[in-house]
Amino acid sequence: MAQVSSLAGSFTLPGSLLRVNRMGYGAMQLAGKDGKRLVWGPPRDVDEAIAVLREAVASGVNHIDTSDFYGPHTTNQIIRKALAPYAGDLTIVTKVGARRGKDGSWIPGFSREDLTKAVHENLGNLGLDVLDVVNLRIMFSVQQPEEGSIEAPLAVLAELQQKGLIRHIGLSNVTAAQIAEGRRIAEIVCVQNQYNLAHRADDALVAELARDGIAYVPFFPLGGFSPLQSETLTAAAARLEATPMQVALAWLLERSPNILVIPGTSSRVHLRENLKAATLTIPPEVRAELDGIAGEAA
Repeated sequence: MAQVSSLAGSFTLPGSLLRVNRMGYGAMQLAGKDGKRLVWGPPRDVDEAIAVLREAVASGVNHIDTSDFYGPHTTNQIIRKALAPYAGDLTIVTKVGARRGKDGSWIPGFSREDLTKAVHENLGNLGLDVLDVVNLRIMFSVQQPEEGSIEAPLAVLAELQQKGLIRHIGLSNVTAAQIAEGRRIAEIVCVQNQYNLAHRADDALVAELARDGIAYVPFFPLGGFSPLQSETLTAAAARLEATPMQVALAWLLERSPNILVIPGTSSRVHLRENLKAATLTIPPEVRAELDGIAGEAA
């Protein structure tokens, strides 16, 4: 399959040789057919999940975001089945810092034992000897960043990096103060926080990280479990002859050159729609209207 444009250009993670296309893919939605428990169990259609991954890579996606606590284990096992042996330019970014209860709950997993086990489970289920990037997902609050020292768990990841199990380290669900603390412990190559057209709390942080060449990776770029709803967005999409979700993704790609987007889907149809956002240009007057959506949400 032909690549979709250049997938919005590329970005090199700092201090690394990892150059990724800015339009990536998030694997979280591959897990789960149990409507009562989020991201739990196998996918509704395993063959379609495998096809989505293969088409994403064939279309030029070389940045896949995942975690062994999706499923748990499900997404990584599907990624391995679909894509191993992996292409040389494929970067797989995973995350640790949580574990799943038997009821599907999300439980903080910050102990040395938890983090070490999580790294080894990611390695095993992905079929890798070393992980490209591991994000430490801070779980002081599941919903949003909350202040508190991250020194102890990050030091564990730094030790695992020194042992050769991790190439690079990132942070997720963090504050600016935690990023500063983290950078005193290890080189941080990316930050993954909630950010989209309606959720703009990290505006200043995006700019700060851009100045330092650190990637910013929005999770829930399309609103997550509650998709973005805005009359302004719908009207803008109609004017641009695109879908609202394509416009929302294009807005992120134009927002800052250090933003990498990882929209997820379990459908090849939706995958193709998402990838087309990389070819969409938003005129200045439409961008000004979209910039006001965060104020509408507030």
